[in-house]
Amino acid sequence: MTDDLLERLARAGNPLIDGDRATFVWVGDVPPLLIGDFTGWHQGVELTRVPDADGGQVVWAHTVTLPRAAYIEYAWARQLKTDTMPEVRIPDPYNARTIWNGIDADNHWFGMPEYQPTGLIRRRRGIARGRITRIAVAHDLMIARKPRSIWLYQPPVQEPVPLLVVWDGRDYLTRARLPAIADNLIGLGRIRPIALALIDNAGKLRFQEYLMSEGTIALLTEVLLPTFKRHFNLIDPEVEPRSWGVLGASMGGLMALFTGLRLPHIFGHVISQSGAFEFRFGERRPLMDEIIRKGKRRKLTIWQDVGSLEWLYPANQRMNRLLRKRGYRVSYRVFEGGHNYTCWRNQLPDALSAVYGQGE
Repeated sequence: MTDDLLERLARAGNPLIDGDRATFVWVGDVPPLLIGDFTGWHQGVELTRVPDADGGQVVWAHTVTLPRAAYIEYAWARQLKTDTMPEVRIPDPYNARTIWNGIDADNHWFGMPEYQPTGLIRRRRGIARGRITRIAVAHDLMIARKPRSIWLYQPPVQEPVPLLVVWDGRDYLTRARLPAIADNLIGLGRIRPIALALIDNAGKLRFQEYLMSEGTIALLTEVLLPTFKRHFNLIDPEVEPRSWGVLGASMGGLMALFTGLRLPHIFGHVISQSGAFEFRFGERRPLMDEIIRKGKRRKLTIWQDVGSLEWLYPANQRMNRLLRKRGYRVSYRVFEGGHNYTCWRNQLPDALSAVYGQGE
């Protein structure tokens, strides 16, 4: 059994996939812990030793049942992170596919048999290319009190266009490849031309900046939006109310919905990806829940997505039920995967089409 397993491992690499089952294999005397989207990342799975009647190499394995269309990230860990100890990872010698987790490490990744990534992250032949300009903005309203990078995407048209404000703009630029997706969707006629303002976050102060911050709303209305109006030929929200949109993921997804609720006369379109709707203090209901339940219903078109393997899945299910109960227009998608930009990138073509489709 072990010899067959090792032969297949050498040929196919980790994990070994059979239908909806993925088997992770480790060769060596002391196996690491297995962490990933399917463990919540904070818990490690211990491997089971594979019987070896021939006395060959020491082999360990663990099998996980996963959705057949899932995109999965995982890692091997010698030490899980604690209050006093850092996480210690080791690479998988049988999987060369790695991707940065956006924080402090690389994850290994793989797709299940029916996984289909978006084909729109590379500009198609004949598609006109928009122009990207980087600017730096400094103001006392910025929580980090230092110049902030913002990338401005001008679509390849001359007429006035609506604006999509993007929280965590650096990640949507480099990891989600949003400008290339926008170029393709515009060129294919799937969405109307839009401008993008991809705003970098506040780094270590990102949590405070995106936790439904009135200071961030003030920065947006008093400093950033006037700046964007000077750089773009934009549709006037007073002439076409609610034509602009706002996009974000995780804490940025929470802030995107909050922005739409606070400025509905400007931002009529909200794209919230894996919104962090679970933050609560003590026994109190999360503040966003209270805003939706008790606040005035706004005229918003909302796209909401979340991964079936995320810890934020229950909170997004709850938020979707609450939004629909209050009469909001919501397109809701549960994708097969975890909390990462590859999954969010794969949803962006449908998300943008839902709120900026030519039929909208």
